[in-house]
Formats: sequence, C-alpha cells, structure tokens
Amino acid sequence: MGTITRALANNITTGGVVSASGISNTSVSAVTSLPAGCDVGDFVLISEQTASASASLSFTSGIDSTYDAYCFKYVNVHPGTDNVTLQFQGSTDGGSNYNTTMTTTVFIAKHHEDDSATQLVYRAGQDQAQGTNYQTISEEDGADNDQNTSGELWLYNPSSTTYVKHFMSRISVAHSADRATDVYAAGYFNTTSAINAVDFKFTSGNIDDGTIKLFGVKKT
Repeated sequence: MGTITRALANNITTGGVVSASGISNTSVSAVTSLPAGCDVGDFVLISEQTASASASLSFTSGIDSTYDAYCFKYVNVHPGTDNVTLQFQGSTDGGSNYNTTMTTTVFIAKHHEDDSATQLVYRAGQDQAQGTNYQTISEEDGADNDQNTSGELWLYNPSSTTYVKHFMSRISVAHSADRATDVYAAGYFNTTSAINAVDFKFTSGNIDDGTIKLFGVKKT
C-alpha cells in the first residue's frame, strides 16, 4: 500500500466515513450545493444583478413565501447622470406593473466635505400618502467617477395576503454637491395582495454601474 493510499485509509472509519482529521482547509471545487442540514447563516443569497448602463434593475423572481423577510443590498451603485435620485417600486403582478399604493416617510442627515454645513431634516417632498409613484430612497446622487451609493432595503412578509407590507431603507450617498448624505425611508405597501417583484431605477438616466443583491432571511 502506497504512502498516500495508507494515509487516506487511516482517516476512514470502519463505517466508511472520512474522519474530521482527514479533511484539511483547502478548496472543494466540485461541490455545487450543500445538504439541507448545513448551516450557511441567516442570510441566503437568492440573486444579484450588476448594472451596465441599465435603465433599471428588476427582481421578478425569488420574492415569495419562502422567507418572512427579504433584504436588498446596493453596492457601489453609480448613476450615469449627475444629481439624480435612486427609487424603487413593488409589483403585485410579477413585474408587469410597478404602481402599488404606498404610504412613506423620509428623513436625511448630511455633512459637506468642506465642513461648511450640516443638517438633519424631514423630507416632506419625498414622502407619499397613498401614492403609486416610485419611492425615493436616496438624494441627488453624484455621477463623478468616484461617487456612488450603497445601502440596503428591507421588505417584510411580502407574500402576506392579510397584512400590508412594511419596508425600511437606509442608504449612504456621495452627493452631487460633495457631501455625505444618510437617507432613511420607510413605509408600507398598502395592499393585501402579495408583492412579488421589485424594481430599482434613477429618476433620470441609467444605472451606469453597481450591484444589487437580494437575500432571504431564514425563518427561525
């Protein structure tokens, strides 16, 4: 028996199972999925989309009753046009229409790069009272080469046919006027129909670059 074969045999139990001592911290490239019993954490990546001069990024699958809460993560989302605002809307018909009624609230904190001004303010012009428009979740995003927007949007129990669907967004913006802006938006889709698709776009122009990831949060 060769040295390698003997070493392997010494790490196999009489039941034919490889012992823990026989597994080293190296890559296992052939594994394409994990058994149901493996713990991969509370967040499960469902899908992700990367923009390339895209008019919008739409998630039309994966939002269902599998999870009670979903989280969208925006990473380095960069507008193609200066001084625009990131928005989102939900759909009850798989993305054919994005015009679900919502009531929302928005406030921001901001600080200029040159320390010339700071502000904490409610944005009455960006909220909705039973509106069907896309909801603002950022503010005047900059299109300079080094400017981008990152943050997250939480959507709760979107498949409920009993309750309204709450959401909360927090996003950090590199503002077109060279200031850091922290935008909070929250509210609910005022419908008892299931929300099964979500769309993101800027108020004008394309999403030049950046990634949005959709996660499901495991039920306890």
